[in-house]
Amino acid sequence: MCRHLAYIGPPVRLGRLLTDPEHCLVRQSYAPRRQRYGTVNADGFGVGWYAEGDPAPARYRRAGPIWGDASFADLARVVRSEAVLAAVRDATRSGADGEAAAAPFAAGPWLFSHNGAVRDWPGSAADLALGLPPRELLELAARTDAALVWALVLHRLRAGDDLGTALAEPVQELSAAAPDSRLNLLLTDGAAIAATAWGDSLWYLADPGGGGRTVVASEPYDDDPRWREVPDRTLLTATRTRVALTPLKENHL
Repeated sequence: MCRHLAYIGPPVRLGRLLTDPEHCLVRQSYAPRRQRYGTVNADGFGVGWYAEGDPAPARYRRAGPIWGDASFADLARVVRSEAVLAAVRDATRSGADGEAAAAPFAAGPWLFSHNGAVRDWPGSAADLALGLPPRELLELAARTDAALVWALVLHRLRAGDDLGTALAEPVQELSAAAPDSRLNLLLTDGAAIAATAWGDSLWYLADPGGGGRTVVASEPYDDDPRWREVPDRTLLTATRTRVALTPLKENHL
């Protein structure tokens, strides 16, 4: 169910992260090595990045598979950024939302992706959805579980929660309302990254030298021995020079 990646560090070509490595996100869209559910991520893709001096990220999203988009290959060859979030999608359910359903979702300075599925969607999450202000429900980006998860996260961000809390609380609420959901979430504001490992693989690569960089991804894009796997039921928070792992507890109603 999807693959995603976030990067913060010195300026880097998008291609260096997404198209060049042997096991890059493009390859993960059709031949992932560590994906536990599904084998092909061809239901859309997207990449968001930050330009110098602009806190609001740009996005490029499409409804089709990443490997078939020649324009993206050109973009990845020339665009450089200090912060990136990208994803390839395997839809929980087929639908007509097109690229609106493709991560990353965005608001203000934030980019977000969900790798997984809410069990028994949509009924299982109805009470949580009704807890949101009506305007936020009307602003849902798409009719998907990922879009609702994003709305729950965004509600907390706008209320002042830090990145880690904004992910951890909805994960625990959703796990109580919809047990056995897979809730690997990924969030950045261009300066830091937060992610959850909850039902699928998550790895990170930390390189504090050379200005510092951190990559967080569903799976390693190369065979660098510095990649480390994140234990399941864990919150990861990271900057360029620091990675912290915090165990998450499963709530029960």
